[in-house]
Amino acid sequence: MKQHHIQRRLPVFYRSEMAADSESFSPSARKPKLVVEGWVATNLAIDVLAPAPATQKELMLSHSREYVEGVLRGERNNGFHNRSSEVAASLPFTSGAMLSAARHVLAKGGFACAPCSGFHHASYERAGGYCTFNGLTVTAIALHESGRAKRIGILDCDMHDGDGTWEIIHRLSAQEYIHHFSTGATFYRADQVEQFFNRLSSELVELSRCDLVLYQAGADPHIDDPLGGWLTSAQLRERDRLVFRTMSKAATPLVWNFAGGYQKEADGTIPKVIAIHDATLEECLAVL
Repeated sequence: MKQHHIQRRLPVFYRSEMAADSESFSPSARKPKLVVEGWVATNLAIDVLAPAPATQKELMLSHSREYVEGVLRGERNNGFHNRSSEVAASLPFTSGAMLSAARHVLAKGGFACAPCSGFHHASYERAGGYCTFNGLTVTAIALHESGRAKRIGILDCDMHDGDGTWEIIHRLSAQEYIHHFSTGATFYRADQVEQFFNRLSSELVELSRCDLVLYQAGADPHIDDPLGGWLTSAQLRERDRLVFRTMSKAATPLVWNFAGGYQKEADGTIPKVIAIHDATLEECLAVL
């Protein structure tokens, strides 16, 4: 039987090496710094903890050796369609944040946040869609291989389907111990809202039985997102509230991270995206 964990503050696994200038349309590589600095400045109930970088061996549990080494050496394209050394240097820390946060909640229970994105389109030997290494499968497979978790849930609530995650899971026959639900595969229209919440509720029952859940709280399903567009701010909050309340009631350890979010102001800033991630944090803190 799972033991309920009394938690008053949220561990946030962040260090400055996670952020980079990707020189691309997507703001995902620089979001960790922007969001966490805002959380710290407003004195929210979080504890910022430094994650350990994922090792090449851990990255190669989900990706081919040639791909991992090529990206890190700047010889193969990353998910931003370039070979930036700055992006390459950040990648072990973004996957490492997920893995460190997951190890933490498995040991101590409760929830944690890895404030990073850029995972679910990365497949076994190819980058795509602003994603280079799949920190979701890196984390799930590493924990399973080490014996720390028998069954891991991946709940992907990005606007777009986690096709890279699917490919890695099936290529490595990991479907026996990874329960993967990607909402973007089915839900993407405003007239599907009721159906979406019904399906999410049923999936959460199954996910709550896992030893650990990894939750991608996507910002790009927001109705004003240029690459999304079907859920309102209130509905995104309802989504997050449902996830956090269900997992809290079941005492299922959970790590959540960012995904998507492309709304920009004329000066290139992203206050609307940051506000969505802020709202997810507020819903998470509300159940602690």
